[in-house]
Amino acid sequence: MQLHVHTPQEKQAPYVLLPGDPGRATFIAETFFDNAELTTDNRGLLGYQGTYKGVPVSVQTTGMGCPSLAIVTEELINLGAHTLVRVGTAGVIAPEVQPGDTIVASGSVPADGTTRQYLRGEPTSAVPDFAVTAALRAAAEQAGGAHVGMLRTEDAFYATQPEDVPALAADGVLAVEMEAAALFVIGRLRRVATGCMVVASNGIGDDRFAPKEVMQASIKRMVTASLEAFVALEANAA
Repeated sequence: MQLHVHTPQEKQAPYVLLPGDPGRATFIAETFFDNAELTTDNRGLLGYQGTYKGVPVSVQTTGMGCPSLAIVTEELINLGAHTLVRVGTAGVIAPEVQPGDTIVASGSVPADGTTRQYLRGEPTSAVPDFAVTAALRAAAEQAGGAHVGMLRTEDAFYATQPEDVPALAADGVLAVEMEAAALFVIGRLRRVATGCMVVASNGIGDDRFAPKEVMQASIKRMVTASLEAFVALEANAA
């Protein structure tokens, strides 16, 4: 039994989706999984196990931010997870990204404290597993398309302001979020495969979010693509 994720080891699937929001974890399990079963609810970190097209899958809430995600990810790896994909939302930076669009992360600028502590302040390139990213991109294209590019991972949700956007866009950042870099770094350190897909919610400083129905449809496409990527990865591993 892990300290925070109380899923029994025999009920932990090797392929895991990682939403921050416990409500989204429940939505994913109830909407997409066959034989969905709640496996942990400790500290509100809801986790479920089931199957998707015959592939054993889990969905596990990470909470908000890199520190919480790092705890959850380490414990999932201890339980036997080997492929972990973040499915979340992000604030728009690049002008070509619109609210409701999907982004497959090719990397993330680690502007957070968690990765600095893991690496003792040494610089790093926070990148996901190539095979997982390629599978996510292929599945996303089948589901309607996605941007592929760099995110920026930050600790403070409200710190980045509209006046920061032009410089970040010039640096090639597509969107800002709060977890991807830590997932990528821990994946590399622990020798497991990671990936990330996010849905763009709104422009930085813009309180006009994409309509709820648009976001829900985009989230469903993102989750479908992520699960289809798991199916493809499992088939290639067979």
